[in-house]
Amino acid sequence: MTIRPIIILPDPILRETSTAVARVDDDARALIADMFETMYEAPGIGLAAVQVGITKRIVTIDLAREGEEKQPMVFVNPEIVWSSEELSRYDEGCLSIPQYYEEVERPAKVRVRYQDEKGEAHELEADGLLATCLQHEIDHLEGKLFIDRLSKLKRDRVIKKFQKQAKREHDL
Repeated sequence: MTIRPIIILPDPILRETSTAVARVDDDARALIADMFETMYEAPGIGLAAVQVGITKRIVTIDLAREGEEKQPMVFVNPEIVWSSEELSRYDEGCLSIPQYYEEVERPAKVRVRYQDEKGEAHELEADGLLATCLQHEIDHLEGKLFIDRLSKLKRDRVIKKFQKQAKREHDL
């Protein structure tokens, strides 16, 4: 298992649409293991493969709090097949937009169809933090970031901040 570098805004790969995983094979499982290692090290509760530079439709999630037993969940080729009309708000952050948090409104419940690390098909209905996390990570697979759900003013401000930071780091 390898800790991979996390792609940071404004890297254009974060805006790419990820492609479906044709077969959940040993390469996909190795990527999943690396994603968990990377996510835990960061630390974060969710990670999409595109955030480590791989544009494949793979998401890892673990909502266990520090000190609790890990509860790793893998979603290969996830798709939201239903979402509630009821909405909820959560303060969201993103490993690709470090130290930036903002309240985002999303459907309170979702049903997701996906494959596990063995390639077996599942459907899961989620609410609360899991529903929010699934929607956040599936957005990544579509090239969307949580800041895209903010006002244009807030979104432009955070993008400009990260562009300036990337330019400073590049100029060093």
